[in-house]
Formats: sequence, C-alpha cells, structure tokens
Amino acid sequence: MVDKMDFVPANIAFDAGTLLLENLPLEKLPVSLLRRIKYDERVSCHRCMAYLYAPLILALRDGNAAYHDGAKNFVPLKLKLNTAFSPHPHQLQALERWKEAGCRAVTALPTGSGKTFLAAQAINYLQRPALVIVPTIDLLQQWAGVLEKLFGRQIGMLGGGSREILDITVSTYDSAVLNMEFIGDRFAFIVFDECHHLPGTVNRTAASMSLAPYRLGLTATPELEEESGQIVSELIGPLCCQIHIDELEGKILAPYETRQLRVELDADEAAEYAENRRVYLDFVKRHAISFRDKDGWMQFLGLCSRMPDGRKVFTAFLEQKRIARSGRAKIRRVWQLISAHRGERIIIFTADNKTAYLLGRKFMVPVLTHHTKVAERKELLEFFRSGKYPVLISSKVLNEGVDVPEASVGIIVSGSGSIREHVQRLGRILRAGDNKQAILYELISAGTSEEHISNRRREHRAYKKFNRFGRR
Repeated sequence: MVDKMDFVPANIAFDAGTLLLENLPLEKLPVSLLRRIKYDERVSCHRCMAYLYAPLILALRDGNAAYHDGAKNFVPLKLKLNTAFSPHPHQLQALERWKEAGCRAVTALPTGSGKTFLAAQAINYLQRPALVIVPTIDLLQQWAGVLEKLFGRQIGMLGGGSREILDITVSTYDSAVLNMEFIGDRFAFIVFDECHHLPGTVNRTAASMSLAPYRLGLTATPELEEESGQIVSELIGPLCCQIHIDELEGKILAPYETRQLRVELDADEAAEYAENRRVYLDFVKRHAISFRDKDGWMQFLGLCSRMPDGRKVFTAFLEQKRIARSGRAKIRRVWQLISAHRGERIIIFTADNKTAYLLGRKFMVPVLTHHTKVAERKELLEFFRSGKYPVLISSKVLNEGVDVPEASVGIIVSGSGSIREHVQRLGRILRAGDNKQAILYELISAGTSEEHISNRRREHRAYKKFNRFGRR
C-alpha cells in the first residue's frame, strides 16, 4: 500500500527574502542544497534563503517530486529592443557564454565596451521582469535613461528619492537591500552592475533575498580575493566570459598609452619625509607589526592608541603619506600636464579629498568628492562634457560608473595600491571618439613608498601591452 503522504506536493512560498518549504522531500535533494536548508520550528516547516529558488526547483524536477510553486510573483513580458544598433562580436560572445552557463554567470567587459547594451540583450532574450542593481545614483539615472530608450517603455527607479517599481526597474544597492524582502519575488532576472561590490556584508543581501532564477553580474575588474570570489559565484554564478582592454583597443575603445612619471621631492620635503618615515617604521619594527597579516592595520592602530609615543607615531605616519601624495613638485608637474594638454578634457585623480581641494584652490578647477551635492555633481559633469569646464578633479567619485566619453587625459596624482582602482581610472578615458588618443599619467614621488605601491597596482594586463612581436 502506497502512503498517501507520497502524493502531498511540496509547497514553496516567498517570505521576506526567504522561501518557506512545506512537505519538502529531503531525500530527493542533493547534499549541497540540504546544507543550506534549515527547519524553522516557529512555522513548523523548512526554510532557506530566496536565492536558492532556482537550484531547488531544478532539484525537485530532477527527482520527479510534485510541488506547488507559490513563490514567484511574475509572468512573461512582451519586450522588443528599439534600436538599429547591432551587437559587437565581443557582446555576442559574452551573451552566448552567459546562456551556456544557464543564464547565471558573471561577465567581465572593459569600461566603455557596452555592458549596458549586453544587459539589455539579456533582458530581451529572457522576456521576463528584470531588476538592475547599481552602486550609485548617477548610474541609477544613467541605466534608467538607456533602458527607456532601448525598450520604449517607462523604467522603474528605486533610490535617490524615487520609489517606482515596474516590470523593468533600476535600483541602487542600498535601496535593493532595504526593499528586497518586499520585492524579492517580483523579478525573474536580476543584473548586478559593478558586481565586485556584491560581497560586502550588507550588499550581498540584495542577492540572497531575491529568488530571481536568472542572474548576470557585470564588472570591468573581476579580480577578487578568494572569499569574495566564492560569494559572487554562489549568489550570481561563475565567471563565464572575460574580455580584456587591450583586445578592444583601437576598435571599440580608444587607443591609449600610460606614462609613469617619477617626481623628485623638494629637498626640505625629502628630509621631512625621511624623518617621519623613520619614526613610523621604527615603531612598526619594534612591535613586529606585519601589514601582510589580515589584522596588521588594526594592530598598528591599537598600539598607537595605547603606547606613550603612539600619537607621535601616527602623526608621523600621516605626514609621510601626505608628503608623498601631494609634494610641491607633484603640484608643479600637474600644472605642466594641464598646460601641455590645453584644449583636451582632463580628469585629475587623487587618493583623498584634502589633496583634491588643494589642487582645486591652486588651479581654480572644480572638484568632485562624495561631499558634492547631487545637483552640483550633475551640473559639473554636464559642463565638463560640453567643454565649459575642461578639467575636473576627483578623489574617488569618478573612479567608476560615470560616463564621460569626452575625457581623453587622466592624471593620477595619488591612489591606493588597488589594481581595481587603477584599471577603473584608466577606463574613464577609454571611450572611443573621433581621432581620440587617450593617455593616462601616473605621478610617483621618487624615493617614497609610492614607488612600490605603483608597481603593485600596475600588475594588470592593461598596463603590459604586447609589442609587435607578440611579447610583453
């Protein structure tokens, strides 16, 4: 006699970013999925995070298990791309690789190579409600405007004071995190722009609380630490396609060159740098602090706060960094470069706001930082694009996500050791234009720690272009 319970279908429901699972046939699920499913005594059934919706449904189908899907809250759409633009070969390649990966994967395309159009092609292919998640308000407006033109329909926006959720919606990461428990069942497809932001403890909830079975991650810099890479792979999918800057140079992207300029500190600054550097390093050696260790920086800060000479050491640390980042010789070289490229659109990058404002006052040039109001930022960018303001200075706001195709010259006054940041800054000047030749200058204070930092952040294919014999 067959137990009647065998005929009771599993029931799947969406609940505040999770899935409630009743009558779940655990014996038909793979171990990898069972590890992520927990029994919730409060509701007397199993529960898991919403992002496991697709693998759960597939596992039930593979096991010929009966189930009722009460979780998804979307239906197919009728979409059509309103454009005569044909996708480039690299976009077609990325789209096909994403399809082959089951429409759950990450693609890495250089800045300016058409990631937005690739996402639109994916939305058009699926014909399902889609949510695009972006890191900034600038990108929110930019994506919404492009998608509205491509699909000829109103696009929802979530963030920056807007809260209109439509079949195709663009949201900031912050707003997605706050709202996903309410809208995580409404979209079949979710696009994560600049998906290297996703592994953050808060941002990742935007992916884990959505049941969207189809996922696309977009980034120009897919290099992540092992743990972060695993999170992206788990929540979006594997890296299925990577196109490099040098592969598109002179075709889709502007031809470019990079120049590393060593600048000698003035004599008094060199002496001041050396003394402050000595005080800082003596302290580090005396206490056996290793910044290669994950906790090295916190150990340094803790000791500075407790030791009698801690304040003096921390002040010395900041001072030697300031001199290297914004020595007088660097400031003079910046003016020389601005003068040499008169008539071109120039972006000047700094590692900190203080240096950015110093340069702004010195040369009477507008400055963009995270303190800049949205309306002012929009005006500054419009004036830059039109040529009214030929030069912009930014600490980090222009590192990614801002479309300034007119920019052809970049000047890096200072920066972190991050390879990602360096590639992003290069990407800001690579959008193709008529007879455009892009050039990125990197100013290095000779004889300082900046030389080591510069060499580390230049360890990227974009900075090691092939010669005509095919060797680096």
